[in-house]
Amino acid sequence: MKENTTVTRRAAMGALAGTVGAACLASGASCAQEAAPAAAAGGGRIRQSVSRWCYGKIPMDEFCAAIKGMGIHGMDLVGPDDWDAVLKNGVEVALSTGPGDIKDGWNDPANHERLIAGAEKMFPELQKRGIRNMVVFSGNRKGMPDDQGLKNCAAGLKQILPAAEKAGVTVIMELLNSKRNHKDYMCDRTPWGAELAGALGAKNFGLLYDVYHMQIMEGDVIDTIREFHPVIAHYHTGGVPGRHEIDGGQELNYRRICEAIAETGFTGWLAHEFSPTRDPLTSLREAYDICNV
Repeated sequence: MKENTTVTRRAAMGALAGTVGAACLASGASCAQEAAPAAAAGGGRIRQSVSRWCYGKIPMDEFCAAIKGMGIHGMDLVGPDDWDAVLKNGVEVALSTGPGDIKDGWNDPANHERLIAGAEKMFPELQKRGIRNMVVFSGNRKGMPDDQGLKNCAAGLKQILPAAEKAGVTVIMELLNSKRNHKDYMCDRTPWGAELAGALGAKNFGLLYDVYHMQIMEGDVIDTIREFHPVIAHYHTGGVPGRHEIDGGQELNYRRICEAIAETGFTGWLAHEFSPTRDPLTSLREAYDICNV
């Protein structure tokens, strides 16, 4: 990230430290600064969710029943066509899709009119269903300097955050790796995302810290979480390498990572987003147990 980016990391942290907690009260969103509940016997300090796309072959009703039986009560990356199907099964939409896509996002002003219109159309529908979180993406660099992309993202997102706040929605930008899976993606490092959060200074904006992606880009996962947890509103899991199961066959100690997340006081959602190589529900149950700290 270039040194002349508008807001420094330290400034970003200072600006957000006092606002993330307020977001939880103002919008009902679950944020890192909110006081954590007492741990349940045997764990339960982290609310767990699951990304629907990883289990798309399992019928929705069957899938909802299965995850609830495990103790998973949220579903991630659910689009408008599936909101009601998830909710009628007694599962929360922990993270809705938003307007736009990974490659063409908020860093390009040419996309702003379309993205703003899409977001403003979605907010009343999210509010009506009690859906609190919506994902957004920076977009690819396409030759754009990171500092300019940050300014562009801030300029666009500022136009939707008041409407999002009114609807009780937290807008969450996902951190993705640009090394292997999403070549050229701009929001590929935690400090850049934190600077964007600082530039916005909003009560209802945060980051999706995807552990899989950030292990590939940065490593140093636990200390990064400890440093930046005030601006992290959501987490995703995935085994490295390959984005498969999070068991002992990959390089991360997810149980210790989840303990570290819980130690920050985080009360939001941690969602499993890995492609199973074995029986999918068996792998998901094992992942739940690993992360049930």
